[in-house]
Amino acid sequence: MQKLTPKNLVCLGIELLIAGLHILGPGRRAGGEWFVLSASYFSDLTLPFGFYFLLCISEDQFRFLRPWWVKALLVFSAAVAAETLQALGVYALGGTFDPLDYGMYAAGVLLAAALEQGIMRRVLPFWEEKHAAVPRG
Repeated sequence: MQKLTPKNLVCLGIELLIAGLHILGPGRRAGGEWFVLSASYFSDLTLPFGFYFLLCISEDQFRFLRPWWVKALLVFSAAVAAETLQALGVYALGGTFDPLDYGMYAAGVLLAAALEQGIMRRVLPFWEEKHAAVPRG
């Protein structure tokens, strides 16, 4: 089981904020076009953002996840694969294909990487803490 570190708590807070915005977001109440924008593009931006920070939680156990670009590439690749499957008529993780979603996925991942690299690492002293290797067993 993984330790509950300050970094993990921050990541968990980000995930809870994203979930709360999906449930209570302003687009949900506005209806009409705002609902459509909220339901599609907002999710396409925030879900890759959130998945990036889920991978941040696993950095101590899986060292290959430590570089920002590895996390970004994994999240973006998974999102692109799901969207491409939609284009091919396989609706496993969504209902419609929209080529603009690719841009939203990229924006979400890049915003997460920029937040981590530009702010988290500079403002939160515990973000860079190196923990002892987690024993496997």
